[in-house]
Amino acid sequence: MTKPLVKEDYELIHAAEEVIKKNYRYGRHHIGSVVRTASGKIFAAVHMEANVGRITVCGEAMAMGKAISEGEHEFQTIVAVAHPHPHEDIEDCWVVAPCGMCRELISDYGKGTDVILSYQGKLVKSNVMELLPEKYGVK
Repeated sequence: MTKPLVKEDYELIHAAEEVIKKNYRYGRHHIGSVVRTASGKIFAAVHMEANVGRITVCGEAMAMGKAISEGEHEFQTIVAVAHPHPHEDIEDCWVVAPCGMCRELISDYGKGTDVILSYQGKLVKSNVMELLPEKYGVK
């Protein structure tokens, strides 16, 4: 079940766009992510690309890790955006859905966390558990 976005959700998207615009580096950082904690604090980060793809760290993991490092352990909403590469005919960042590993990670640290994503051409919010039915390890 998806939910419409509210003003605070658009603020998260904007914050994710800002962090990746500020830190975009071709071949290193092209995803920005922001998480809002249950206390209302916002943590922004970029993903870390690696030459060996297996060790690339997603933006969602970086933002959550940043929040946890600051003592925030309960998450409300998370979003990630992609920055266009120079060779793409795209000017603006766009919201991207979390990869499967991020869906697992987000749900491990907060089953109640909402994820902002594009669905059927619209930006919506969905609980992470709806994005990961029959999650491994959940009885």
